[in-house]
Amino acid sequence: MGRIYIIDVTNRDGVQTAKLGLSKLEKTMINIYLNEMGVFQSEFGFPTTKHESNYLQANLELAEMGVLQPIRLGGWIRATVEDVETAFKLVPKLKHLNLSLSTSDQMIQGKFLGRKTRDDIVQMMVDAVNAARAHGAESIGINAEDASRTDLDFLVKFASAAKLHGADRFRYCDTLGYDDPFSIYETIKVLAEHVAMPIELHCHGDLGMAVATSIAGAKGAVDSGQDAYINTTINGIGERAGNADLVATVLAITKSKGFAGKYQLGRPIDLSKSWKIANFASYAFRVPIPINQPGVGANAFAHASGIHADGVLKDPQNYELYDYAELGRGEPVIVETGREICSGEYGGISGFKHIMKKMEEKIGGRVEEELGDVLEVSFASTEEAAKILELVRYANVAAQKPLVEDELLFIAKYPDIARKLLTLTPLA
Repeated sequence: MGRIYIIDVTNRDGVQTAKLGLSKLEKTMINIYLNEMGVFQSEFGFPTTKHESNYLQANLELAEMGVLQPIRLGGWIRATVEDVETAFKLVPKLKHLNLSLSTSDQMIQGKFLGRKTRDDIVQMMVDAVNAARAHGAESIGINAEDASRTDLDFLVKFASAAKLHGADRFRYCDTLGYDDPFSIYETIKVLAEHVAMPIELHCHGDLGMAVATSIAGAKGAVDSGQDAYINTTINGIGERAGNADLVATVLAITKSKGFAGKYQLGRPIDLSKSWKIANFASYAFRVPIPINQPGVGANAFAHASGIHADGVLKDPQNYELYDYAELGRGEPVIVETGREICSGEYGGISGFKHIMKKMEEKIGGRVEEELGDVLEVSFASTEEAAKILELVRYANVAAQKPLVEDELLFIAKYPDIARKLLTLTPLA
């Protein structure tokens, strides 16, 4: 029986969201948190985009160092030989790729304006897969953009050709959120049975069903004996109405009536990291978590009705499907209301040393536990602190907001990596 894996695309689809974005350090922290959580793969960026190059190379270096292990780091490009060549030129150590191409008649006509046929689309994809393999790609996913509006027989042909030429997964993109749980189940079942390869589900929330369609599609793949890979984003942030929310998707797989105990995750997910990753993404994107967000929303475990309050006090399972502690909740949130010294792009050495000392007092042994005994919050000299402070200043310039504790600790432990993340080299 197939299993279900999570591929988070926050650092690709999430950052494509209009009016939103992340600094390269913030994207790196997202990768670290996803790895801690147990996510199979992060679609960590765009290898053909020059301003991503230093960030992508730095994260691959973190993977070589064991910091980003066992999570896979996958790049997204168009399914063209030109994009493959550019990707490996800019990021030579790239190992995992998703190649994307539009497949619906609407997009073939509307985007290529009649210059491409269905056969041309298949050939473009085949040529791109062959080029990626020639460059040593270890895994290749083929994306059918607008798959939910694509003729099913053509999807089977497209996916079969991808498999024949060495693609590892077929990504079914419900690009406009057009599918419903019933239609996607039947479609994916046919694809999985006819093509016999793992199916990846990429669903959008234009009709409010991204999580439902994602798990229904995964069910179709697994029921046909294939592994399923679900694309998620943290807090559901994505283009237009967003993507399948990471935490809600995992809860649906592990807690819902039809899935719990019947469909297995291919890699265990540590839900206790949910609160931390959701709040970091909210802070980094500057988008509040909806009050009714599953698991991590302010009202997810709030009870006001007399009947509900009475019932949950007698036994939480009366009105709670899962415990708040499972999501990493329960500790009080402390907000400074007195004097506060923040990291900033114009900060000085005294303020910076104060912040780091305060962190040392606050988190104590957690520094050694989470970032290793190489790091001490206190610095050997004012000169050493000044070097880290300079990087912190640049990180604040990039983020345009004070850094969180984990970002400061990351910079202090990995200054050379941080320097790469903060380096942009515009074309002359």
